[in-house]
Formats: sequence, structure tokens, C-alpha cells
Amino acid sequence: MKQAIENKGTENPVYHDTWMLLRKYRDVVWSLELSVQQVRRQFQIEFGSSIEDFLESIYLAGVDFADSGIQEHARSIERSYQMIRLMESAVSLLRNKHKFGEPYYWILYYTYLSPQQYRDTEEIIGQLQPHIQDISYRTYFRKRKEAIEALSSVLWGYTSRDSLNLLEHFFPDNGREKGPGR
Repeated sequence: MKQAIENKGTENPVYHDTWMLLRKYRDVVWSLELSVQQVRRQFQIEFGSSIEDFLESIYLAGVDFADSGIQEHARSIERSYQMIRLMESAVSLLRNKHKFGEPYYWILYYTYLSPQQYRDTEEIIGQLQPHIQDISYRTYFRKRKEAIEALSSVLWGYTSRDSLNLLEHFFPDNGREKGPGR
């Protein structure tokens, strides 16, 4: 029974979306870094100037790259950058405002957000020791799930099902009076 309740939270699509974003975070950061460096080199080779100097000159000249691959590549980089900023903003809000924000932050950081990926859970727990005293494997996995759920609520808000369950808890249907014709 307890296992069914635990799986219920991880089967939630919102939890899954947040978990996937966290799992992809390092790859997106790395890919974005490579893309920016590649574009910078390409501009330097092709135009003999930095991107910033190039963009300033084309804006002044009124050049439009609407149908070029350059604009599409720039849009792709911008979308990735916005996703990273959204994630960082949500994690920062969680860290600073949630009642368990600080430990949740460190769990998310060492598990998903740090520049280097740790080999295994034991190494992550070792990194967590200065921030969370006496953390066991079971506590780590439980708190990791809770941290992802808390981050999900920051990223996506409460799902309508969660809101309805909360409202039902405080305002049960069976105690309400029904008006005329209902």
C-alpha cells in the first residue's frame, strides 16, 4: 500500500516533466555553451568581427535575416537560454521561500544542477553532508522526491486535481446545502 502511494506522486505527469527538465539541465547548459561558442567562432571567421559588433552593424544598416538559418539558430539558442533562466529562477525561489528550501536546493544542486555529474548516490550524499547532517540513502531519496514535487509546484503551479483535492478537504460536498433546482 505504501509503495502504491509513493508511486502515485512519481507517476504524476507534472512530476515527470520537472524530473525530465532536471535530468536534461546539464545537457542543455552544455549544448547552449557549445552553440554560443560555435556561433561566435563562425561569426569571427565569416565576418571578421564579434557577434555584438556584427549585430550592431546590421541593425544600423537595417538588414533583415528573417529567412536565414542565422535567425533560426539564434531563436533556438534563445529558447534554450530562457529554459535555463526559468529553471534557475524557480530553483532560487524554492531555495529562498520554501520552508525546506535550503536542503531541497542542495539536493537538487548536487543531483541535477551542478556543472559536474557525480558518479552515484553515495558521492551525492557525500557532497550533501556539510549541508544536511546525517542524511541516509532512504532520506536522500525521500527528500529528492519532495524537492522535485516542490519545484514542480513552483514551475507549474498546483495542478487542478491538487487544487480540487485541497478544496474538497476544507469544503466537503456532503455538508453543503443545495439551492433551488439543484
